[in-house]
Amino acid sequence: TAQQQQQQQQQAVNKPPAGKQGNVLPLWGNEKTMNLNPMILTNVLSSPYFKVQLYELKTYHEVVDEIYFKVTHVEPWEKGSRKTAGQTGMCGGVRGVGTGGIVSTAFCLLYKLFTLKLTRKQVMGLITHTDSPYIRALGFMYIRYTQPPADLLNWFDAFFDDEEVCRKGW
Repeated sequence: TAQQQQQQQQQAVNKPPAGKQGNVLPLWGNEKTMNLNPMILTNVLSSPYFKVQLYELKTYHEVVDEIYFKVTHVEPWEKGSRKTAGQTGMCGGVRGVGTGGIVSTAFCLLYKLFTLKLTRKQVMGLITHTDSPYIRALGFMYIRYTQPPADLLNWFDAFFDDEEVCRKGW
C-alpha cells in the first residue's frame, strides 16, 4: 500500500548509505562542475536566470520553493531551443554534443542546489518531498551527479516502486 511504501522510504531516510557518517555528504567527482556535461554547465553559468534570479536565493528552502513554482520538466534544454538539424550519429543532440540551446530551469536549479553544498538531511528532504514530483526528481538527479556510484543503490533502493509521474502523458 501507499502507506507501507512511505514507511519504507522513511526508514531509508533514517539509515545513511553504507560507510557514511552523520549529516555531511561526500562529493564524488569534480568539485566545481558537479560532473555536468560541459555544454550544459557553460549554459547554466551564462544563463541570466542563474546569474540574476537564482543568485538572490540564499537558502535551501528558497530554492525548494523556486523548484515548486518554476520547474515543469527535467530535461536539460528548453523545448525547441536546440538546433540539431544535420547532426547525425552520436552528435545528433542525444548526448549533449553539438550546439547548445536555452538551458532548462531544472538544470539551473540543480546546479544552484550544488552551490549550497547540501547536507544528507536536505537531500533526504528533496527525495521524500510530497508537494511536487519535480522537487523529488531534482533530489535524485543531485544524488546521481554528486554521490559515489557505489552508494547509488542505497539511495535509490526504497524508491524503485514509486509510481508517481513527473509529467502528464508519460
